[in-house]
Amino acid sequence: MPKDTITPEDEQLILAAIREAEQNTSGEIRVHIENHCEGDVLDRATEVFAELHMHLTKLRNGVLFYIAIKDHQFAVLGDAGINAIVPDHFWEDITAEVISHFKRKQYATGLANGIKMAGEQLKAHFPYDREGDINELRDDISFGQ
Repeated sequence: MPKDTITPEDEQLILAAIREAEQNTSGEIRVHIENHCEGDVLDRATEVFAELHMHLTKLRNGVLFYIAIKDHQFAVLGDAGINAIVPDHFWEDITAEVISHFKRKQYATGLANGIKMAGEQLKAHFPYDREGDINELRDDISFGQ
């Protein structure tokens, strides 16, 4: 079970990064962790994105951090709204940051840093609307097999 790889302290670090990133944006960030990735990592991340209903946000500004721990696979996937406006290298920069920590088995730190990077872009392009913003997606970490 992938939940065994993430300690309660790791989970709190990741959740704190999600809360911090979402506090200044209408964007939504989710993390999904599983042990194995069958096939292409982006294809699997796209499946999880749909399973978590991340494409249903009003502004299409959801971001998924997908990790297959035992297969050493990672993908970060943004919805159409954010993909249309972030710089071309944006996802590659986040991926490089996260993977640099994963190589040292610092999974929670890598995820937290990547989440904060995503949060900065979300804040710039999808600012928090105090009157109309609602948390459209759960902030917890989802776990697969």
